[in-house]
Amino acid sequence: MQPLLIDNVNRTLRDDLTATIRSGSRVAIAAASFSIYAFQELREQLEGVDELRFIFTSPSFVTEKADRQRREFYIPRLNRERDLFGSEFEIRLRNELSLKAVAKECADWIRRKACFKSNRTSENMMGFINVDDTNYMPLTGFTTVDLGCERGNNAYQFVQRTDAPLSQFYLNLFDQVWHDSEKLQVVTEQVLDNITNAYKENAPEFIYFVTLYNIFNEFLEDISEDVLPNEATGFKSSVIWNKLYNFQRDAALAIINKLEKFNGCILADSVGLGKTFTALSVIKYYENRNKSVLVLCPKKLHDNWVTYRSNYVNNPLVADRLRYDILYHTDLSRTSGQSNGLDLEHINWGNYDLVVIDESHNFRNGGKITTDENDENPRENRYLQLMNRVIRAGVKTKVLMLSATPVNNRFNDLRNQLALAYEGDSSQLDAKLKTSSSLDDIFRQAQTAFNRWSKLPAEERTTKTLLEMLSFDFFEVLDSVTIARSRRHIMQYYDTTGIGRFPERLKPVSRRPRLTDLPSAVSFNDIFVSVTELNLAIYTPSDFILPSRLEKYLDNKGDGSLANLSRSGRERGIRQLMSINLLKRLESSVNSFRLTLTRIKDYIGRTLADIDAVASHQAHATVNDYDFGDGLDFDEREDSVFIGGRKTRIDLADMDYVQWRKYLAKDYENLKTLLYMLADITPAHDSKLQMLVSDIRAKFSSPINPGNRKVIVFTAFSDTARYLYDNLAPTVRALGAHVGLVSGDNVATTLRDVSREGFDFNKILTLFSPVSKEKATLYPHINEEIDVLIATDCISEGQNLQDCDYLINYDIHWNPVRIIQRFGRIDRIGSRNAVIQLVNYWPDMDLDDYINLKGRVEARMKVSVLTATGDDNPLSAEEQGDLKYRRDQLERLRKEVVDIEEMNTGVSIMDLGLNEFRLDLLDYMRRGDDIEHTPYGLHAIVPSGPGTPPGVIFVLKNRNNDINIDRKNRLHPFYMVYISKDSEVIVDHLDPKGLLDRMRHLCRGRAEPIPELCHRFNAETRDGRHMGTYSRLLGDAITSLVRTKETTDLFSFLDGANGSLFGNEVSGLDDFELICFLIIK
Repeated sequence: MQPLLIDNVNRTLRDDLTATIRSGSRVAIAAASFSIYAFQELREQLEGVDELRFIFTSPSFVTEKADRQRREFYIPRLNRERDLFGSEFEIRLRNELSLKAVAKECADWIRRKACFKSNRTSENMMGFINVDDTNYMPLTGFTTVDLGCERGNNAYQFVQRTDAPLSQFYLNLFDQVWHDSEKLQVVTEQVLDNITNAYKENAPEFIYFVTLYNIFNEFLEDISEDVLPNEATGFKSSVIWNKLYNFQRDAALAIINKLEKFNGCILADSVGLGKTFTALSVIKYYENRNKSVLVLCPKKLHDNWVTYRSNYVNNPLVADRLRYDILYHTDLSRTSGQSNGLDLEHINWGNYDLVVIDESHNFRNGGKITTDENDENPRENRYLQLMNRVIRAGVKTKVLMLSATPVNNRFNDLRNQLALAYEGDSSQLDAKLKTSSSLDDIFRQAQTAFNRWSKLPAEERTTKTLLEMLSFDFFEVLDSVTIARSRRHIMQYYDTTGIGRFPERLKPVSRRPRLTDLPSAVSFNDIFVSVTELNLAIYTPSDFILPSRLEKYLDNKGDGSLANLSRSGRERGIRQLMSINLLKRLESSVNSFRLTLTRIKDYIGRTLADIDAVASHQAHATVNDYDFGDGLDFDEREDSVFIGGRKTRIDLADMDYVQWRKYLAKDYENLKTLLYMLADITPAHDSKLQMLVSDIRAKFSSPINPGNRKVIVFTAFSDTARYLYDNLAPTVRALGAHVGLVSGDNVATTLRDVSREGFDFNKILTLFSPVSKEKATLYPHINEEIDVLIATDCISEGQNLQDCDYLINYDIHWNPVRIIQRFGRIDRIGSRNAVIQLVNYWPDMDLDDYINLKGRVEARMKVSVLTATGDDNPLSAEEQGDLKYRRDQLERLRKEVVDIEEMNTGVSIMDLGLNEFRLDLLDYMRRGDDIEHTPYGLHAIVPSGPGTPPGVIFVLKNRNNDINIDRKNRLHPFYMVYISKDSEVIVDHLDPKGLLDRMRHLCRGRAEPIPELCHRFNAETRDGRHMGTYSRLLGDAITSLVRTKETTDLFSFLDGANGSLFGNEVSGLDDFELICFLIIK
């Protein structure tokens, strides 16, 4: 009989085999791959055969695996083995979601009828089929494409059928190879194991890791042990590591990874998530590697950092022997003197391997060189000093930045901080990032997108809209060098069973105490008006130097140039600062305001006396700088006007002291009037103080949490804190409790035993918050506690005082973020309090008047006293915008406690990074599980919950690269869609972080299938045979992807982007491959 050609068009191989295979037939197949869907096509015929012998013509399922260096040969083999569950041309069949049912039937059949062997050599073998005495050849694989059921990508696919006696050669050839044990290895069990995996019930956690493996597989390929934390350093045995919560450990590992790979990282976790402890664990890691570490922090945070490196019994980390240096941000502008035991003249700034910058947002404005009013004497700001003296100089320096607010209202804030990590040379980071644009272009485009977004109507100006407008590259940058988690993120996506929850925030209480209860006394407004009339010329003597004597006060440097910033510029800065300071101190307390007025009046009085002595030729006198002492709050003390520049010392004879005296005399009289107006307001008539006493009494008698009497009172000024301590102590002692005082200048307590044995900053805090501060370990011999703590902003950051549940802002800080940072001392994860309360004491005046008053004073003080005409110098648009921002945020704080990331008008880098998922995968891969052979199309079932309604999360792979043409999908070529059972898209593919977060939350820790859910699902689908509902949802999910692309294409076209509107089409189902899916019941 002549051979017959089968063209797989008019007649298919499947049709011929259906007719040829009979009951009792013996089938032999040699092919590169075996597909369960090919089995499904011939299932009826194959059920009746006596046996089927199958040879994999290339190594498949054999025991030897290629080593890492030969991985390129291993990948094709892996693909052949995966063809068990359908080849790349059988996607349509896989997407019908019948894998489970088909695999189960196929496995049952193999156990009864089939034997599989594999070529174990590198020799090529030809593929063919023998059915009894009929031969079909050539054959590539045993798939639906080779059977002619699917088109595939072959230009033609002819198969020749040969019957006996001509077929005998192939029958003998197969038998000869089949019995050659040198060439073949039996792999039936391995094939069965793989197919069984396709229909057994899967643990949710396994599906989570299957998702991660597919999406982040390239990360595993690229990973180098050099950029992963080296556990041999022993840092995981340290005290600090074992004090970290699970989310802090995730952050610490990710930080080390980013520091090693990109040289820098910003940790921007929200207030109350313990950034300090996370950073300490990173410091410990590098110190264990014998690296030199510098912590740069604001002065007010000195005690936070110095505690953990001190060899004191009250240091809970003393066993870790941390040894980092501590310097202040302001020290960067100094060239001499001592700071924290370090000689600034001799310190080797360039010898630090790691710099940890606390409150790195202080450097967000980038580098600037300032000059005097003659455009001379250039001077670098702190940012440039940090860049040039610490980072660029000496050894290669890694940079870890800590800030809850790295972005204010522009993305350049972020870029300027990141620039510290790459020494200001963006090409260093460009080379390490997988981006298509340069870093500068990425941030420029991001700022443009933000500017467009900020002009949208309020209802359209959502975070989701902004995310959709930002590019793939921008997220790649954020993902590479930032870690930012909100409290909501931690509660939703981490197991906090062993930690506890955040307490519930009660609605803030707003108090509006009057200045005094005296009937004829003045009001806030009266005093504010008087304050605005002050010239404060006492702070600007340089404005009155005679022109003929001016050169005398310009100092020459060694190179002949003129040194330091303009005196008058510095003095005007001080004058503006002090005018604002007066308003702040009035708003803080009558006592604080009165002390400041008295200091200024006495200073002016002494100066007037000196002027009069010079005028009458009785003496020679000079004008010296005012001693500011403790008259400033923490933020003001670190103002640049107090750092660096020369102190003022001017000979009165060189001044137009007659003119100056007129201004001073006028201020002197105004100050006397102000003091007279306040004279009768004693503590007994201080309405604000008496309201505080009432609030503390009420808290003691009616705690908001059973048995908890603790209260923190925050104020911006040390002398207000001391005033409150002195006046509250008798009342609180009478109530059977104790008071503690912590300010930058002093500490105090009414605890006698503690006072006798000595106390410090940390001891007071430990006795106030004994559980969170581990008092039982540090001070087991002290039985009493402090219930009322009065504090300044020296503890507004970096302290865990969550034993307390009640916080009073005795004065409202000008910066709204500071209010939230203060509240973050008690609003912390793991709190034992069910609820917490914020109480704000507002000045008794309208908020708009309050904010505008500051603006007016700032404007008035921007210019020289001599050139002021009585009109305010207009504020810049930026300054006006800043005032509006503060007004809006303070208004919000009257009604609710907002998270710090919500304070920044939509610019937040929270919840965008994907690094924790990569580290999850890495940890899983270290267990040694074989995830590579996992078939596509597996699923698991989990229960629904808050934020995760019933539906399906599909994980897909796109086979058409063009769908990511606008580079919006960060996971490309993988796509995830969360769709409800009603086909409503819950989370689309443009929010992969949200999708992976939900998947992690639903799956992590569920290492076994959930029996009751699996039983329900199997009953509904008849063991996976009836998957029509889920197949329809898959189709709807893919349709949503195509529609999203069409929409973005349209907008790109209308915006003038290059390319055809209807180019790069994605037709739908067949363009996507189903990796796995998670059913939420």
